[in-house]
Amino acid sequence: MTEIPPEIEEFRDAHWCREGVRAVDNVGDAERFVDRAGFAALLLDSRRPGPSLYIAVCGRRDAVKPRHVQRDEETSLTWQLKEQVMRRGRTYYAKLPRGPMFLAPRIIPYFHAIWGVRPSQESKRLSKDARAILRVLRHEWEMATPDLRKESGVTERSAFTKALDQLQATMIVVPSDVVYEPKFTYIWTLAVGRFPDALQQRITRSTALTEIARCFLTGAGTTFPGELARVTGLPRWEAGLGNRALVAEGFATMPGRGIYRLSR
Repeated sequence: MTEIPPEIEEFRDAHWCREGVRAVDNVGDAERFVDRAGFAALLLDSRRPGPSLYIAVCGRRDAVKPRHVQRDEETSLTWQLKEQVMRRGRTYYAKLPRGPMFLAPRIIPYFHAIWGVRPSQESKRLSKDARAILRVLRHEWEMATPDLRKESGVTERSAFTKALDQLQATMIVVPSDVVYEPKFTYIWTLAVGRFPDALQQRITRSTALTEIARCFLTGAGTTFPGELARVTGLPRWEAGLGNRALVAEGFATMPGRGIYRLSR
């Protein structure tokens, strides 16, 4: 594992709210954190690179989730803030290829250009179960998990979860709310209903790679070999294309193999 220089850690502390004075403790702070970071994981701790709401709530770079998270106040607050952000619908939240993640509105078109599936591609790229769930949501627009399982005919729990994960990973469906009474369930809706402009933009893959790399480097200060790929789920060679495009335009320098640094 690459040892990150202290000055880079301090740069990341400031940009990713890894300091006590910048700790996130309310939904407005959470939305501003994501907007500044561009994208952020939900519950990743210091053992994984990149911005994370959990670390921002903890306000320290060395935060590690305890074994029994049910009794942990910081984990609980992170979960509560996630639900509030999700309900407000100003920030994109879903289970993306690298896990549960938030996206600032300006970053949505670039992630969609990489991982999204357009209607013309659905018959080839989505599973039968995913298409069945999608047909119901396009008719009803919003539905709770039990009702969606029943109406779609995908009643086997693991098959339903797998299909819904695919619809989230391809940026078609997002959770819009969670209710606890009479029992815990998520409410699901179409992503395009919440973010129509962002999801209908046409972005080239090369542009998307460049802008995702720019977003990460802006908050990281310097990126090290494999970091961008681990944070986003991009193949390493495509992450490299994005970073090298930043070097070509003068936004970044390349002081070593696989290392990219902000020019300014």
